[in-house]
Amino acid sequence: MLECGMLERDRRALRTRSTILCKQLVVDELLIQSLQADNILTESMAESIMAEQTSQKRSWRLLLLLPKRGPRAFSSFCSALQETEQQHLYELLTQSSEIDGKDAPAETFVDSSLPLPTQEVIAAKRARTHESMEFSLDTDSPINTPVLPCAPDFYLSHCQQSYRMNSSPRGFALVISNVTFDPCAAPDLDPRKGGEVDDEVLRKVFTELDYLVTVHRDLTAQGMRTCIENFCRRPDHRTVDSCVVCLLSHGVEGAIYGTDGQLLQLDWVFESFDNAHCPLLQNKPKMFFIQACRGEEMDCGVEQIDGPVRTCSPSCEQRDAGREGQGDANSRQRGDMGRPRIKLPQRSDMICGFASLKGTAAMRNTKRGSWFIQELNTTLRLRARDTHLADIMVQVNSHIKEREGYAPGTAHHRCKEMSEFTSSLCKDLYLFPKYQPQY
Repeated sequence: MLECGMLERDRRALRTRSTILCKQLVVDELLIQSLQADNILTESMAESIMAEQTSQKRSWRLLLLLPKRGPRAFSSFCSALQETEQQHLYELLTQSSEIDGKDAPAETFVDSSLPLPTQEVIAAKRARTHESMEFSLDTDSPINTPVLPCAPDFYLSHCQQSYRMNSSPRGFALVISNVTFDPCAAPDLDPRKGGEVDDEVLRKVFTELDYLVTVHRDLTAQGMRTCIENFCRRPDHRTVDSCVVCLLSHGVEGAIYGTDGQLLQLDWVFESFDNAHCPLLQNKPKMFFIQACRGEEMDCGVEQIDGPVRTCSPSCEQRDAGREGQGDANSRQRGDMGRPRIKLPQRSDMICGFASLKGTAAMRNTKRGSWFIQELNTTLRLRARDTHLADIMVQVNSHIKEREGYAPGTAHHRCKEMSEFTSSLCKDLYLFPKYQPQY
């Protein structure tokens, strides 16, 4: 029979830190199993906790139960925090518990040994003694909901004004994910913990969207270059309707790092897929997703002064980049036989999603992957059935805008992120998942 009641000192530590715990505690199966193994939680208690729909609700239910589960509950909970790599919460609670009879203000406690948030960048200002780790307030695992299928009626009503998207496979997808970096050649580039989650999430979602996905991990800059060149030259691009390229690494503005610490320029990547260098993909949509920092600045957010709580962004606004052509004589060039030959822009039919704004860091959870890839995965699964890709990227931006992470050492110990995308698409880009027209 479990003794009732927790020591008052331990109860006070939980109560004092309850706000932080509710926001930052990751209640997953590993933590619950640890508490069950110590006979702190019963099976029915564990099921009731995991049945809650959000991470914060699971945390709150667990914190309500712990003070009633006996004098060992506190030490068992602290051990479970260590086992699940939540060291900063363990230190928060144990220091609080050691302050006998004194309530240290929870909101002003800052420990210099707390881990820093993970940034996809070489951080010159960051001490190497700190372990990289980022904690999101919304820390549920990537969703595994199957990609929702496009309805036949929707396809028939939208296919005429959209890019052709009915080949099977829809196209080829290339994922390059650099997780571990050469400690000799790139001593300042930490391992990207959680990066392996991102490339698996991308592999699964684009496979379900009927792409043939190839994943390459831990390539040097030259290795990435060779991999991309080989991908561009695939002769079977001729038979498909699109392509996808996902690049995940540490980065700076305009470039990403290879495992050897050398940079690969993103402009070279885009050039490799332009109409001159990749003719088999002319007039076909080319999708790029870049999970990397574009600087070292941490976005700590600002207080909203006025305006709606949530902004309603337009689907996609494009500006005319120059004066329109002045008639067919200027837009076509006659061949030797008098046959009209349409000239294409050097670079068109591309859309690129970036995890962060120019000059800022991108956020990554060490267990659940990056914010940007998490939101991209969720939105593609739920909305690709009836939403064109530019609108999907706006929704990804909107969801990321609402997220907040834990970042000791920044203003209010909070960090934000804002993604963005660029587009040279000439039509709506619907992926029409799981629909194959009948001819």
